[in-house]
Amino acid sequence: MSLKWKSLVPAGFGVSFSLLLFSLPVFGQTTVIEGIVKDPDGKPLQGAVVQIERTDIKGSYPLKTDKKGHYGHYGLPMGTFDVTVKVDDQVKDFVKGVHPTPGTPAEINFDLKSAQQLAASGGLTATQEKALTPEQKAANEKAAKAREEQIAQRKELNDSYTAGKEALDAKMYDAAIEAFNKAAVLDATQVAVWSGLADSYIGAAGQKTGADASALYDKGFEAFRKAIALKPDDPAYYNNFALALAKDKKIDEAKTNLDKAIQLDPPGAGKYYYNMGALLVNGAQSEAAGEEFKKAIDADPKYADAHYQYGLFLTSKATTDKDGKIIPAPGTIEALQKYLELKPDGPFAASAKELIAGLGGTVSTTFTNPNAAPAGKKNKK
Repeated sequence: MSLKWKSLVPAGFGVSFSLLLFSLPVFGQTTVIEGIVKDPDGKPLQGAVVQIERTDIKGSYPLKTDKKGHYGHYGLPMGTFDVTVKVDDQVKDFVKGVHPTPGTPAEINFDLKSAQQLAASGGLTATQEKALTPEQKAANEKAAKAREEQIAQRKELNDSYTAGKEALDAKMYDAAIEAFNKAAVLDATQVAVWSGLADSYIGAAGQKTGADASALYDKGFEAFRKAIALKPDDPAYYNNFALALAKDKKIDEAKTNLDKAIQLDPPGAGKYYYNMGALLVNGAQSEAAGEEFKKAIDADPKYADAHYQYGLFLTSKATTDKDGKIIPAPGTIEALQKYLELKPDGPFAASAKELIAGLGGTVSTTFTNPNAAPAGKKNKK
């Protein structure tokens, strides 16, 4: 179960220059499955074999747990997987139909049962079974039944989550809400379930108006809060919550959540400041938006789209002289030129060139490679 990091598209500045739509790039299309295996005493189990089998097409990824009982495969291809734990070549537990997505890992943890419980799954030899007292046999049967129920419940949880995710991807929000709510009842500790439920409510709210939309937004916000409570150290949840709040024009609360994402992920500050600028644009707060785009540039000078949006903001500051000649605000043309330097073939390249020309500037066609060696010297290999 996982999460996608989202970005916000600025809707427009309300000036004579139109603001083009932009989406931040998503993470690469790989995923992660990881977790902890505990022995019958509840301690981390080292050396257990965890077999990750892809079921939609052939693929096998065997792992062993480390001294902390942890296993993890990073960079798995997208797909559907069965995860099995083996000890001494005997299957001890499994989960079928795991369907992770890009972003945060799918956490599949295993708690192995006591020796008596292993008899039902072939974990005890015939001699060991005969040595059990009637009381131990009864306890063993009871534990085996409980185990079967647990496995069935886990499968039901996975099936509900998968159904919710597929419905959400298809924008069938009512079906997604029903499936994720069922998964939340089965296990209220799964952060990806609450995140998926939040996205489903927000998507449904976007198709409604008035009180109906407000009620759905409120349910979505509550689901986001539950996801954050379960994983308060993940900046992606704060980012996505902020974008949802912005759709309901709750800009101040959205900014608070983006600030939290920045605190948790300083290297990613540029993208969060950019998103904050977009939130403010959509809230018709263009002056504050310009400040945030400038912060995005300061945090990441190579953030091309932040340069474009900042340049676009500065176009609203242009004035005219007594002869009607346009006088661009300081830094306007430089910001647009910087975008072209960083992304000469980017989606905003044509617009940037038109804006520069319209402001009386000259479009540069030759850009300096920042990695090039000074004249007379050669780059080291």
